[in-house]
Amino acid sequence: MPLLFASFAFAQAPSPLPPVPTTKVLAIGRIAAGTTREKVIAIMQKEVRDTVRLYLSGKLDQWFVRRDQNGVVFLLNVTSIEEAKTLLDKLPLGEAKRMDFDLIPLGPLSPLALLLPEGTAPPK
Repeated sequence: MPLLFASFAFAQAPSPLPPVPTTKVLAIGRIAAGTTREKVIAIMQKEVRDTVRLYLSGKLDQWFVRRDQNGVVFLLNVTSIEEAKTLLDKLPLGEAKRMDFDLIPLGPLSPLALLLPEGTAPPK
């Protein structure tokens, strides 16, 4: 009998999850190919100052160093990939084309909507 119940449960079409807004962007950075240590060190003092300014402006929420390779991970308080790219391209390593980023849009955990009563919409 449990097998029959499990088959029935999977046979029903899942409810579509509601769309959620982008509330942050995860930026995973790495030193661009062909960039020497000397080229990075020459820019680093200005890079750190400008990154601190980005943090103090509220656009940079958290920042980490990568442990697997040379680079950084930023959690940005922006609502689009385009805005994240604009901010990162203005940093000294971005202007010098010495840092590449993978940008991942993040939003609220939409499966939590499944815990709400049917027909209940989250506040906007």
